[in-house]
Amino acid sequence: MRLKPLFDRVVLLPKKSESESKGGIILPTAAQEKSQIATVVAVGEGGTCDGKAAPIKVAVGDEVLYSKYAGVEYEEDGEKYVIVRQADILAIIK
Repeated sequence: MRLKPLFDRVVLLPKKSESESKGGIILPTAAQEKSQIATVVAVGEGGTCDGKAAPIKVAVGDEVLYSKYAGVEYEEDGEKYVIVRQADILAIIK
């Protein structure tokens, strides 16, 4: 990956959307929900919040839950990434 996020930005690789419902019905692409679970692939060096240092709390390789409509989508080598602020990450999945 050629991206190095700045400040409190984090680059995420979203998990693929489910193409089949729980009942076994195959969903068309338009009906599939965007996944909110992703893997952290790059992190910035941190930033400030209200004039105080705000260190990055996630690390490369962490699986996280992020806000549904957060971030900017970016595509490289056929993979779709999402660049979000650290504040848009809701939780680390353990």
